[in-house]
This record gives sequence, structure tokens and C-alpha cells, in this order.
Amino acid sequence: MMGEHLLLADAHEYLTMLALSRVYLDNVPNIQSSWVTMGPKIGQLALFYGANDMGSVMMEENVVSAAGTTYRLDEEMIRRLITDSGWRPQKRNHYYQATR
Repeated sequence: MMGEHLLLADAHEYLTMLALSRVYLDNVPNIQSSWVTMGPKIGQLALFYGANDMGSVMMEENVVSAAGTTYRLDEEMIRRLITDSGWRPQKRNHYYQATR
């Protein structure tokens, strides 16, 4: 494995896989957008490719940031990205039950 380089998925590949996942995993009711790894704009665009959840505010994130990605969003920005996409933000618990 020496000398080999890891190829990361670009935005197009990520969104394509997300759309295919929505079609093939029709028994999975919720698919989360990966704004933490792909950034806020691709996370927002993912809502049109099959994701129905933007996730949440990251209080502490070590795994992705250790790999060199450092996207950070607060609740207001997550809500704005959802609203600007034409969707209605909804708080939920970890069982995907609406709260408030």
C-alpha cells in the first residue's frame, strides 16, 4: 500500500450516490445530508438528491476534522439552508420524532 493515494469522492459522486441510495434503500426512511464532510452548499443541495435530514449542530467533532475538513454550522445557518431550499426545518429527537 506504500505510495498509493486515497481518492476522495467529489460533490458529483457524493450526490449521485445519495440519489441512488434513496432509490435502492426505499426501506430507509431518513437519509442525512453530509454537510460536515461536503460543506454547507453541497449539504443543502443534497436535500434535492434524496436526503431529508440536515443533521445537527456539531458540539465537538474530531474524526472528520482530523482528516482535514473543518465545516462548522450553527442552528441558525442550518435552518436557513433548509428554508432557502424551500423546505421547513423541524427539530427532532434521535428517534426522528418531531419536537417543538
